[in-house]
Amino acid sequence: MSSPLPYQPHRPATDLFVPVRGLNYHLSTWGDPSMVTPERPALLMCHGFMDVGASFQFVVDALADIEGPTRFILAPDWRGFGHTTAPPVDHYWFADYLGDLDALLDGRVAGLISAQQPIDLLGHSMGGNVVMSYAGVRPARIRKLINLEGFGMPATAPEDSPHRLAKWLDELAQPQTLRDYDSLAGVAERLRKNNPRLPADKAAWLAGHWSAQSEDGRFRILGDPAHKRVSALLYRVEEVLAAWRRITAPVLWVDGDQTDTTQWWGHRYPRSEFDARLAVVARVEHHMLSPCGHMLHHDQPEALAQLLRDFLANG
Repeated sequence: MSSPLPYQPHRPATDLFVPVRGLNYHLSTWGDPSMVTPERPALLMCHGFMDVGASFQFVVDALADIEGPTRFILAPDWRGFGHTTAPPVDHYWFADYLGDLDALLDGRVAGLISAQQPIDLLGHSMGGNVVMSYAGVRPARIRKLINLEGFGMPATAPEDSPHRLAKWLDELAQPQTLRDYDSLAGVAERLRKNNPRLPADKAAWLAGHWSAQSEDGRFRILGDPAHKRVSALLYRVEEVLAAWRRITAPVLWVDGDQTDTTQWWGHRYPRSEFDARLAVVARVEHHMLSPCGHMLHHDQPEALAQLLRDFLANG
């Protein structure tokens, strides 16, 4: 059976590289700063763990189909993912993602985003956790906030620290690797194994953005294997919620009806606990997409785009 033709973007992205905190940061961009108005600010989309900014192409296309290609949209590759430089480290700190985001938004990247103009900010999964914390730390910079299944993590206790540090030390001593593939078709197959709801043409297109061919001809995932190491820091729920309480922007929370959080955490972090956390945010609008799993922007890009259009258009 022949491989499917890759998806053809309706609104192709432009690649942009900018200096951010000593790294060469890659962004997928749609449109340009001239499109920005107070009523339609820049929309920055932040991807999740082991993903890339180009992953938002399908929802960007769907949004353009609804409202026209008139919105300036940017999607960075986080440090050590996609085409952004992997720093010379053996592990990653969550706070660095906030630092990178702040650098992108505070005017240090000249001509890209004005530090004086609030933006619309979206994050998926890990990116959702980043944008929620950032919106509480820098509330004046965010006009509208969208969280796509950025649940946070199970609560920890101080007595968990010795075990966590021991695990971190053990993992530092072990080399980390990511599987490579003999073809883009193999990468696409892996993407569809991770998410069977991903259409074959979109998997074929995404494979070329999720991986790159090495000199030996193998295709390697565009992610630093060091991301696989556990964090040495505990997830302190009280500190996270202190930031969430300071969010002043309206928040759109979107989840999928087929997302099963027990596959990640078992029963250590039930959805009822997340609902209680989200309740500390002042203004939240909730929508569930169906049929849909964790990769909402892949499973239901048209439905998600409609939600985004309505949410971003309302004052």
